[in-house]
Amino acid sequence: MGAGGRMPVPSNKNGEKENPLHRVPHEKPPFTLGQIKKAIPPHCFQRSLLRSFSYVVYDLCLASIFYYVATSYFHLLPYSLSYIAWPIYWVFQGCVLTGVWVIAHECGHHAFSDYQWVDDTVGLILHSALLVPYFSWKYSHRRHHSNTGSMERDEVFVPKPKSRMAWYSKYLNNPPGRVLTLAVTLTLGWPLYLAFNVSGRDYDRFACHYDPYGPIYSNRERLQIYISDAGLFAATYVLYSVAAAKGLAWLVCVYGVPLLIVNGFLVLITFLQHTHPALPHYDSSEWDWLKGALATVDRDYGVLNKVFHNITDTHVAHHLFSTMPHYNAMEATKAIKPILGKYYQFDDTPVVKAMWREAKECLYVEPDEDGGSKGVFWYRNKF
Repeated sequence: MGAGGRMPVPSNKNGEKENPLHRVPHEKPPFTLGQIKKAIPPHCFQRSLLRSFSYVVYDLCLASIFYYVATSYFHLLPYSLSYIAWPIYWVFQGCVLTGVWVIAHECGHHAFSDYQWVDDTVGLILHSALLVPYFSWKYSHRRHHSNTGSMERDEVFVPKPKSRMAWYSKYLNNPPGRVLTLAVTLTLGWPLYLAFNVSGRDYDRFACHYDPYGPIYSNRERLQIYISDAGLFAATYVLYSVAAAKGLAWLVCVYGVPLLIVNGFLVLITFLQHTHPALPHYDSSEWDWLKGALATVDRDYGVLNKVFHNITDTHVAHHLFSTMPHYNAMEATKAIKPILGKYYQFDDTPVVKAMWREAKECLYVEPDEDGGSKGVFWYRNKF
């Protein structure tokens, strides 16, 4: 699955591995987006309807096989072995369905095919099946890509300055507090973001992805928000019917727990892509689109890079060229790294270790105190 294996670890001219915690430059890059694009083979921007659908079919076939094995054979196992079999199913199914979620995300970027109606139809079906409001998230996510790294206008995992941290934050700045924070973030973070815009940008009134008249959306987008909500209602009705026929416990085991794993992965992936001690954030005096797009980091999830269609280890290229299909992103990343140089950030720290480090080190942002630019913000953790 996906388009390749692990990313090579960046090294300096002496062949030594670079320190992933070394700050990314925040000055205006000495290259343009056009120069970056010229370094990428033209075929990387070509979208193949047949190839894109092949990933959908492959993922859904895997998900169907896991479902068939679980529902056909697990009840035949000795009772004690079922406590091993079901968690294995949950993890495998959750990982594969995260790949399905990524493909729907590609549809939202018009990276699936050359036909917008195909992308929106496939994306609406796949995301609704995973209880995601397709058009609602498509538009807020597009604004994230348009404003990445901006303290005022970015849409997701927007850090706060120290002065705006909640009063209880310092009491969570310890191992038990970090465990609690990560647990809540990975289990409830996604629904809280959709319903209450938690971790999103500040609006002058209540913001919700299900509200067609919320401040996130423009007047011309309202109808499609209604369509997203209709897709969720349809998916919810199907799930209700299944629960009525099979029982709620059956539905939770077969669908509910894998969905929680999907939600946890997509929050973790997004968190680690945009939260890193080496990454800057900018206020309006310093921000521009290219600097913001480069304020992201590629991560290494091992074999899951392929399962997640390389959204994990080609995220920098994705922010630069979001309509590029995922199966060409590895080749594109390799091509642009010599151009980006120190502006390219890759961190192969094991995911669990990185998650804990970022939860510990990246609590709020402040400008440097040494008289540097006051519009460039870096992560801090001292209260």
